[in-house]
Amino acid sequence: MDTKEALKVYFGFDSYKEGQESIIDAIMTGQDVIAVMPTGSGKSICYQVPALVLSGMTIVISPLISLMQDQVKALNNAGVHAGYINSSLTESQISKVYELAATGRFKIMYVAPERLESYGFQEFASKADISMVTVDEAHCISQWGQDFRPSYLKIVDFIDSLSKRPIVSAFTATATEEVKMDISCVLKLQNPKEVVTGFDRPNLYFSVESIKKKDDYVVDYIEKHPSDSGIIYCATRKNVDALYELLRGKGVHVTRYHAGMNTEERKRNQDDFIYDRIPVIIATNAFGMGIDKSNVRFVIHYNMPQSMENYYQEAGRAGRDGESSQCILLYSAQDIIIDRFLLEHKEFTDVSEEDIELIKQRDEKRLQIMDGYCRTTGCLRNYILNYFGEKPESPCDNCGNCNGDYNDVDMTEAAKQVVNCVYETRGRYGLNIVIGTLLGANRARLKELGTNEYRSYGKLKDIPEERLKKLVDQMITDGYIYQSEGQYSVVRMGNIDPLKNENTHVIVRIPIEKQTTYGRREKRRKTDTLTKAGYELFDKLKVLRTSLAREEGIPPYIVFSDKTLVDMCAKTPKDLQEMLQVSGVGEMKLEKYGQRFVDEILRYLNTNPEVVISIRDNDDMAKEDSSKKKKNKTPKQEFYLNPEDAENFEYQDYRYVSEIKDEFNRIGTVEDVKKATNVKILEFLQNKGYIEERQINGFNLRVQTDLGLQKGIMTEEKKSQAGNAYSVLKYPRIIQKEIVDNFVNHQPD
Repeated sequence: MDTKEALKVYFGFDSYKEGQESIIDAIMTGQDVIAVMPTGSGKSICYQVPALVLSGMTIVISPLISLMQDQVKALNNAGVHAGYINSSLTESQISKVYELAATGRFKIMYVAPERLESYGFQEFASKADISMVTVDEAHCISQWGQDFRPSYLKIVDFIDSLSKRPIVSAFTATATEEVKMDISCVLKLQNPKEVVTGFDRPNLYFSVESIKKKDDYVVDYIEKHPSDSGIIYCATRKNVDALYELLRGKGVHVTRYHAGMNTEERKRNQDDFIYDRIPVIIATNAFGMGIDKSNVRFVIHYNMPQSMENYYQEAGRAGRDGESSQCILLYSAQDIIIDRFLLEHKEFTDVSEEDIELIKQRDEKRLQIMDGYCRTTGCLRNYILNYFGEKPESPCDNCGNCNGDYNDVDMTEAAKQVVNCVYETRGRYGLNIVIGTLLGANRARLKELGTNEYRSYGKLKDIPEERLKKLVDQMITDGYIYQSEGQYSVVRMGNIDPLKNENTHVIVRIPIEKQTTYGRREKRRKTDTLTKAGYELFDKLKVLRTSLAREEGIPPYIVFSDKTLVDMCAKTPKDLQEMLQVSGVGEMKLEKYGQRFVDEILRYLNTNPEVVISIRDNDDMAKEDSSKKKKNKTPKQEFYLNPEDAENFEYQDYRYVSEIKDEFNRIGTVEDVKKATNVKILEFLQNKGYIEERQINGFNLRVQTDLGLQKGIMTEEKKSQAGNAYSVLKYPRIIQKEIVDNFVNHQPD
């Protein structure tokens, strides 16, 4: 039986939906897959069909017990033998599933991620013929995703433990480019087939209502849609309970769902809603994952969600049957305060302090993006699609903003300035350069190109960037200018003859109730100091970062953040000591990754001598000087020990450099000196001829010399949490004593 026959025989379909065939074909050739497909696009078919044709069994990892049960029931009803293992089963039932699986009864086995660590499952998996491991809701593996689950990080350990690596496929409905990269890296996907079928749900109508009396709006809406089934999401249990009591008091047939209720009550209320016994449910975001109810006609968000991923996933539970449905967000300024409070009290499990800080920064960024959605005057659908990496060409004309009330604003004079700027560029530059020039933006790239010397520079500085972009969009639509095709599109002159006629006007529609205030000051971005060469180096460092992330099975941002990479480009460190001055590079990361990034920077600079990587203006320099003065009123000396401090050093048979450094910082009592660092200790050892750097398999690694071996320096082989092998040097007492003696009273000249 081939895949198309399986599709017809077991699922009753004669043809595939968009994206399905290419995914299935890739799997059947043994290729890993990562697919981002919107709700209702048929993700499950993409792994269920190949599972039926592949020789062994497919393990499907899913966090959703209800979805497992529903899918297994549907598969068995279709004649496909499938089973599941999760906490809803007793130990005797789980043993029975293992027995049946051992006989080859199941082609598909669903498991919860937590189950992968159990001895029983590992014992079963070690003997089973596993052809494919499928990760459903794969965004849960990303700490940057909206539903991060630490248990998902164990998946790669499970795959690595198998005697034969199976095909690995990953599926999700909502993932930005960054989350998609995290999924690929953490799962260690090998040359994966990437499929993104698009995020648009044309049948959903999006709208944002900026109102204070939210209760009145909800009551009025339900009274006008008495027969519709819908979900109302609230940010807190308190809001769920209050709105539930209000609607019940109004005679609305309604139920509720949140984590504060007992399991039996939640299950009963959920079933009442799913089976249409009660049309409306009020819930926190704890409700909805794995709920396949097709006839939800509206989703109202009583409060603004914390991220676009959360919002689109929750709003996407409307209209799964393809019929027109409403997605309404009730917005007030209080919402962002509530969300920020919830994020500040977010619980973290099995996450390091350093990573927690990064996640908090990203949570804040996503919250700002969500707030921007509520405030935008542009097309709401396009805002969502742009966030997920799509580039729609024009407004959808089918959302609250597109169908709102507008003022028609005559922007003819501003349009002529746009034409002047495009003329001065001679069609060589893209849209960002043109808009930045007209706004008079303070960017290194503009100075590098010389557009800050154009007559058009800053001519439209009093127009907000979003309104200027709308003007440019309108001019492209009218044919006055156009963008070339390709990866590096540029803006060029179109037919400007009509603009020479005094009766020609360029009209841009501006929403009446949400007009933007003039005179907004553009916020300077981190990358604004980078030149073209700076961007090239930045891209190379990102490639290196991704490579390291894949090696270790971690998200790229855990290696270094974008902010740190930009600072590397600006400072171009030539050695480890200089690398330590880069923002975001600490001792541990310096020792682990520093030399690789130094090598990449030097390689680029040697290939491109005399290039200018960044340009900083007087304001940048003044801020930096001011910061340095504040931080360095009295410059600190390099670290050293008093003789009495040295007597407190606790010697051990062997110590790592990091342990020696920590011991120095523990016993040191000298004031106004810098902390001891690994770099200074390693410099001493290298100068003594005990260790050296060698290039092994293309990487610069630190090893002991023959003299170091004679002194007793040992190599210890270790494994990271991701299972990757690496080695570290250990130093005996005699070396520890030499290091201590070196730092006693060794003050700088």
